[in-house]
Amino acid sequence: MQNAWVNHAIKEIDADFQRSADTHLIRLALNDFPGISLYLKDESTHPSGSLKHRLARSLFLYGLCNGWIRENTPIIEASSGSTAISEAYFARLLGLPFIAVMPSCTAPRKIQQIEFYGGRCHFVENSGQIYAASEQLARELNGHYMDQFTFAERATDWRGNNNIADSIFRQMSREPHPVPRYLVMSAGTGGTSATLGRYIRYQGHNTELVVVDPENSVFYDYYQQRDASVTAQCSSRIEGIGRPRAEPSFIPSVIDSMMQVPDAASVATLHWLEKVLGRKVGGSTGTNVWGALQLAKQMRENGETGSIVTLLCDSGERYLNTYFDENWVAKNIGDISVYTQQLEGLS
Repeated sequence: MQNAWVNHAIKEIDADFQRSADTHLIRLALNDFPGISLYLKDESTHPSGSLKHRLARSLFLYGLCNGWIRENTPIIEASSGSTAISEAYFARLLGLPFIAVMPSCTAPRKIQQIEFYGGRCHFVENSGQIYAASEQLARELNGHYMDQFTFAERATDWRGNNNIADSIFRQMSREPHPVPRYLVMSAGTGGTSATLGRYIRYQGHNTELVVVDPENSVFYDYYQQRDASVTAQCSSRIEGIGRPRAEPSFIPSVIDSMMQVPDAASVATLHWLEKVLGRKVGGSTGTNVWGALQLAKQMRENGETGSIVTLLCDSGERYLNTYFDENWVAKNIGDISVYTQQLEGLS
């Protein structure tokens, strides 16, 4: 009977995938960069609203095929953001209980979205406690701890199967520069950057993977030092990316280079993008696009032409009380005007 349920669950996830169209690839027209095209892979259009929809689907399939998830298995995840929302979506699809372990300071909007999909939130005092609390809950409830920070890099088929890298290169095939000079991605678990980097090598593309990292994240230091014990005292202020410890799913050896991005630059860029796109995007998209613009400037200075692709990770509607609130930005991020002025000069 358990095998029959697992078969049914996998078919449900596959059917949900077939009902979902591929996400759009948006080309930004920037006159200041002749011969250089910048593209955004818009992951906000997934049913659960973010790039993490892909990860959640992969983690559920991985758990099902490994025999870790069975009928009525409680699903536990250490996440206060988009991963928890997307996993709650799939848990509801399969009729499974879902618990997200998160700090007590998590924004109410995120909690509401998890609960909308039938999930429950378990609160801890600080972000460093989410891992142990998730493991304890899984033991007590005889559940499965998804552990996105460990399994993100191995749950996705990086060789193809319509993963995000495969989708990007297919959608770029008719563009003036179909093989991007750069792919730019920020890291939360490190799973997406691992998929992109492995796919580039597997396909033999002449594309460099550049990972951008926000303040209060150790990924940049880990990349430079290869010291997995490196830690930070604070958590990233750019939700969904950056970590205070080197997560197992972050694979530095598949990355060509990294760039540190000031949080003020990320926030200034998401406001600039609202004017360019006509809609709001999240903080990690601001980080991604700031990094992509710096690479475009380098290409222009070197007389290069080509394309750069980065990700629009989620909608800004989730951040109306933070990144789009002037008072919150002034208190938590500081003065962003120096970066705003740089961006306002672009056309």
